[in-house]
Amino acid sequence: MKAEVHHHNIEENFVFSDTAKKSIFTVLVIGIIMFVIGVAMLALGGDSHAHDSHALANNGGDFVTVSEGHDHGHGHAYHWTNRLKVTFWHNSVFFIGLTIVGIFFTAIQYAAHAGWSAVLKRVPEAFGSFLPYAAVLLIASFAWGYHEIFHWTDSSLMDPNSPNYDPIIAGKKGFLNLPFYIGRMIVFIAGWYGFYFFLRKNSLAEDLEGGTHRFWKMKVIATLFIIFFAITTSIAAWDWVMSIDTHWFSTMFGWYNFASWFVAGLATITLAVLYLKDAGYLKAVNENHLHDLGKFVFAFSVFWTYIWFSQFLLIYYANIPEETIYFVERLRSDQYGKFIFINLFLNFFFPFLVLMTRDAKRKAIILKIVCYAVIIGHWLDFYLMITPGTLKEHGGLGLLEIGLALIYSGAFAFVIAQALAKAPLIAKNHPMLQESLHHHI
Repeated sequence: MKAEVHHHNIEENFVFSDTAKKSIFTVLVIGIIMFVIGVAMLALGGDSHAHDSHALANNGGDFVTVSEGHDHGHGHAYHWTNRLKVTFWHNSVFFIGLTIVGIFFTAIQYAAHAGWSAVLKRVPEAFGSFLPYAAVLLIASFAWGYHEIFHWTDSSLMDPNSPNYDPIIAGKKGFLNLPFYIGRMIVFIAGWYGFYFFLRKNSLAEDLEGGTHRFWKMKVIATLFIIFFAITTSIAAWDWVMSIDTHWFSTMFGWYNFASWFVAGLATITLAVLYLKDAGYLKAVNENHLHDLGKFVFAFSVFWTYIWFSQFLLIYYANIPEETIYFVERLRSDQYGKFIFINLFLNFFFPFLVLMTRDAKRKAIILKIVCYAVIIGHWLDFYLMITPGTLKEHGGLGLLEIGLALIYSGAFAFVIAQALAKAPLIAKNHPMLQESLHHHI
């Protein structure tokens, strides 16, 4: 059957309307109210999850040893502000991931000579505009709470003459030391922003100049970025998340962290496209484009599950105490155990079953529901990666965590909307734009 051809006006400019701003500010205000109430409850109520210490203490001798060593290594008792610091770190890591996935998705389109996405590529491209803010939040979160979040930052653990000396952690001193760690963080963020800057600069220049010169230049930049991204995001995963559980490691963790970031980023890109269409923009984006975005979310939800299960199965089958402890402290905990199954439902079973059919991927309302579920699910995934190793029995998921997530979400949406308003919404001189306008599958 021949595809029906439509003629579209590609001269679109996004206007960040007062209505849109009001919606975002509403999210921010709700988030701030929840966050303030959560902080007040935490400060006045003390440790609301002390009851879970008994459950964790009975997870087995191996966990008790690691948990006690962790607390002892920090040299001070738990304080309610620890949970605040961990929550900031959790959201900072998650949202900087969404930001760089937008850049990565844009780069993939150029490296693969993808034509279908030309009409909507300004959406993921705009995600990079949040990177400076995400970087500030990440660095500030680390500076404020690194001692409470990262066990290895206690220098006494590296000192053979100290009663706190830990030979395993001391053996990682060449990699896990503050100067090298901070240096890596700065190099990664600066590199990501540098690549984004040149991609964005050439993309906007293409609108004015036309031709293919800028396209081929962006292909080179994109290819180099993908290589840089692959290396740096793997190391960032070790640094920012895996090193929390300093004794534990997984050779698959870089892939796992990337998969979680990538699916959440794809869902966020899809949501942004859908909301722009609802507002009357991106008229050239049709159900075929939505189908492709839905396929990405569907496929990489399966990919995330494959990595999750592979990592779990290898550790389960080997049954080495130093490895199994990571899952023991999560699965056997009254505090965290239930979230493992919610995590699997939101990130695999729900998107897999709902998006399985062709029609489901082409319906906006279904895509919205699934994308919200996936974003929440992977935010929860990072919660499970970060919180048990930092807060142990003192962790929680309440107004504090949800409120701060809404604040980050509102800020993210506001900055992205501003970036979208600063450039034409459709890259009118993209050499593959006609292919995208007539995309049919």
